[in-house]
Amino acid sequence: MLARTGVIARPGSVTAGSSVGDSSPEAREQGMGVEMNIATFSFLGDSFTVLDCPGSPEFQYEAIAALPACDAAVVVCEADEKKLTALEHTLHMVEEAGVPHFLFVNKIDKADAGLRDILALLQPVSRKPLVLRQLPIWENGIATGFVDLALERAFIYREHAPSRVVEIPAGMRELEAEARYAMLEKLADYDDDLLEQLISDIEPPRDKVFDDLSAELRQGDICPVLLGAAEKGNGVTRLLKALRHEAPFAQQTARRHGIPAGQPCAYIFKTFHTSHGGKLSCARVFNATLAEGASVRAHAAEHRIGGVFSIVGQEPVKRGPAGPAEAVAFARLDSARTGETLLVGKQAGFRIPCPQPPAPVYGLAIAPAERKDEVKLSQALGKMIEEDPSLSIVNNADTGEMVLWGQGEMHLRVSLKKLARKYGVSAEARTPQVPYKETIRKAGEARGRHKKQSGGHGQFGDVVIEIEPRPRGTGFAFSESITGGVVPKQYFPAVEAGVRDYLSAGPLGFPMVDVAVRLKDGSYHSVDSSEQAFRAAGRLAMAEAVPKCAPVLLEPVMRVEISVPSFATSRINAMISARRGQIFAHDAHPARRGWDLIEAHIPEAEMHDLIVDIRSASAGVGGFTFGFDHLAEVTGKLADQIIAGHGIRAA
Repeated sequence: MLARTGVIARPGSVTAGSSVGDSSPEAREQGMGVEMNIATFSFLGDSFTVLDCPGSPEFQYEAIAALPACDAAVVVCEADEKKLTALEHTLHMVEEAGVPHFLFVNKIDKADAGLRDILALLQPVSRKPLVLRQLPIWENGIATGFVDLALERAFIYREHAPSRVVEIPAGMRELEAEARYAMLEKLADYDDDLLEQLISDIEPPRDKVFDDLSAELRQGDICPVLLGAAEKGNGVTRLLKALRHEAPFAQQTARRHGIPAGQPCAYIFKTFHTSHGGKLSCARVFNATLAEGASVRAHAAEHRIGGVFSIVGQEPVKRGPAGPAEAVAFARLDSARTGETLLVGKQAGFRIPCPQPPAPVYGLAIAPAERKDEVKLSQALGKMIEEDPSLSIVNNADTGEMVLWGQGEMHLRVSLKKLARKYGVSAEARTPQVPYKETIRKAGEARGRHKKQSGGHGQFGDVVIEIEPRPRGTGFAFSESITGGVVPKQYFPAVEAGVRDYLSAGPLGFPMVDVAVRLKDGSYHSVDSSEQAFRAAGRLAMAEAVPKCAPVLLEPVMRVEISVPSFATSRINAMISARRGQIFAHDAHPARRGWDLIEAHIPEAEMHDLIVDIRSASAGVGGFTFGFDHLAEVTGKLADQIIAGHGIRAA
């Protein structure tokens, strides 16, 4: 598009590393998009801004957050049966956002000649009726051009140049007539006048056909399908003309969002942190002209725009004020975030809806390679999460680890490389530890006596405690049944503190849970007793009692909801069993045709790379959500292995 409209002299190549988009070292290394790229160009006097988003599910929040800013979407796909599952996943995302969209079938020059009925191949993965706008012209099994079914003209592809108009090949006239009639029938489903003309064998005027194509696209009734070969520039001009004549305008997008008439606002669809210019908030402007110094509100916080920039790829270029419908970057909106609506003036609060980032599915425990970089790492991670809200950080209190969560193994690998390149912080990453616990199976009793004499006042504390297991999930409870003042009341909290000291690491080496402790007896010394002594006595009593109470290892078990295409369900069921999981529910997905929902309990120790296997089984599109459910006992050889792996010898 940039080359065809003269923004760049010639098209770049991803494989050669010369493309405007996907220019970051991480994208070059992966050979695919890993973050949004932005470009603006003019075509036949109209200005267009393209938000080029990654297609991988691991980076798809870039597109999810961008869709509310867009008048229309172009979903680029291939006429390849093996990639239909991924296409269905992307189309579902666009359909859920309610954005009018085209389908651009790329690499038509390399398509299998047997796939001539492209519509029949693609329709099952779209909830919207697909309207084939072009019919490929095949020569010796290669697509050399197309017939435009609305224009009723044939075009022969020319590499990196607009196609050449030719006569419709004689052998294609009948096929073209059938395909055009099928297109008109689809349009007539939403236009009674056109339906009446077809029934009466009246050829509709060409302007009527284009009006219907435009109206039904903007209403979200249909999805037009265009063909091309982007590497050679084939089909690009037709796509540009379709966008110019048929795509909705900003005013229609404002109505789609329910923006009150005339209310000035802007929607932030992306956040960048630049090395010299600081934070940039990329936004689509509605009903306003915003210049440097203008005042805007986000979440009731007042901001002054520090500068207005155009973005090409990911490079900012300073410019003048941004008018209605323009997409630009604003500087220094420090507390504004991706997905927020910027309000202008004193109007009541209004928010353009933006879906929340998807739940994380893959985590790595990270730490700075050098301890001096701890603060720098925290600051850099904060900026990265602003740029990519599908990342998150969790500080695990049980293990003491900082865990970076994201959408998959590649997502985190790219993020860590970006962390080192862009922010100069190298981080070490490893599989997060599992927060095992331990408890007891039976009750017991023990005495703990702390007695020490070293000149002057000594130390004396003596307690008898009774411990017993509690129901799972009820936690720790402390009580006392002292009679006769054998242990004074002021020492009860010290005994409890000593008990809690011990609970931080039981005989198996893990924190203890679900235990009840009762202080039932003891003795004290009027001079030598102290809180410190009774705290030590409480800990000693626990150390004496717990090993006799059948300590047992507990592991966290997660409740997991897995969503996959139905063809992958049997593999997922086997995978759950192989991970010591238990399936407790299985049903058709309520919102995804041809998908299943599987609910299961899976030990946290088996969760780390679950998303890798799910995507492998589901052509890259399956996913899951999870949360803690309960603690379960681990016994036998597995328990021994876990304990040994943590450097503790089983009692």
